[in-house]
Amino acid sequence: MKNIKPEHFRVESEISLAKTPTFLDIEASEKKKEKQLQKTREKLSKLQDKLYAHNRYGVLICLQGMDTAGKDSLIREVFKEFNARGVVVHSFKTPNSTELEHDYLWRHYLALPEKGKFAVFNRTHYENVLVTRVHPEYILNENIPGIESVEDIKPEFWENRFESINAFEKHVASNGIIILKFYLHLSKEEQRQRLLRRLETEKHNWKFSPGDLKERALWEKYQTCYEVAINKTSKPHAPWYIIPADNKETARFIVAKTILEELQKYTEIKEPELDEKVKENIKMYHDLLKSE
Repeated sequence: MKNIKPEHFRVESEISLAKTPTFLDIEASEKKKEKQLQKTREKLSKLQDKLYAHNRYGVLICLQGMDTAGKDSLIREVFKEFNARGVVVHSFKTPNSTELEHDYLWRHYLALPEKGKFAVFNRTHYENVLVTRVHPEYILNENIPGIESVEDIKPEFWENRFESINAFEKHVASNGIIILKFYLHLSKEEQRQRLLRRLETEKHNWKFSPGDLKERALWEKYQTCYEVAINKTSKPHAPWYIIPADNKETARFIVAKTILEELQKYTEIKEPELDEKVKENIKMYHDLLKSE
């Protein structure tokens, strides 16, 4: 099995999505990939317990990708061994009326993980420089001063958003949130095949929406917006990882292994030691309980 390392996928210099592969042969059968994923899940689960007991860091996992990229199934398969009390998944959809009464980052602040816990953003604050950039008319719903029409949305508007997102991530990272961002890089042909399977498999029909085809028609615009967003916001404290996603099993394993290896760098994360006085009296406490 090919050796997978986080640095193979981490964005550390300007990238071109068109030149970045959507498929990676890791030289392993589907059965072997599942076995390796299981081992990685178990290690992540143990690390989660340490993180919870240590109570100094939170972990924010951000997932982005085109429709059908496999975000939902990745969350299910990568985090299935986690203690449910230690991980919360947030699927951000179109902002509701309450959310629109606040700035666009407000709802994401509210969803940040507590110390000792994981939060998974299934679609993230980056929707505010992706979907809204492809459909700038959506910005008008935010009632921003000085933005009365799409024509008022100048290039500086998007530059300011990127600066705000970078500042948001820098702030939360400096306060103990470990941020790992994954873009599931899917080919247009693989998306076509997955959409066809949704139509051809009755039990998956519910996943299909005619809106999927409308967004698919804007594929090139989305690719451009993703490329710009990734290049402007991949930072040492909040790196992007571009994950080849044409094979779901491979993508899941790469993401799980990347999370594990990046978190293992925080060697200070460990269970707290007992107070010395408690240690000294462990035998006494044990004997008291045994004598009941």
